[in-house]
Amino acid sequence: MTLKIVRLGTPRSAGEGLRIGTVRRPPRGVPKSEFASQDWYDVWYPNLAPSVETMKLAQAAQASGDAQAWAGFRRKFRAEMGEPDASRSLDLLAALSHSAHFSMGCYCEDEARCHRSLLRELLAERGAALG
Repeated sequence: MTLKIVRLGTPRSAGEGLRIGTVRRPPRGVPKSEFASQDWYDVWYPNLAPSVETMKLAQAAQASGDAQAWAGFRRKFRAEMGEPDASRSLDLLAALSHSAHFSMGCYCEDEARCHRSLLRELLAERGAALG
């Protein structure tokens, strides 16, 4: 059993399982009834998305390519994920990864400059079975 980190909106891989959208907002212009059939996500879980303020830091860091700005985003997002509700969610998903196939992700093209790279790190630190 494994947890995969994916780019939302890309074709699903075999055995990927339930797809969780860890994004602040649903995809624009897509009817809710088509989120799953268009490979966006099956369940929307914004609890593991950056806050609006933190998301703006990430977007600025992505646009500028500034390593220092990205480091600031990383610190802020990790602090948000250290809050009790987010931390418990990460603990739960890490534990579930040992008994179920599922995936989670975001829309960003480059995982290295996306919060999903940090989710991967945080889940690995909790012992998640990552695929």
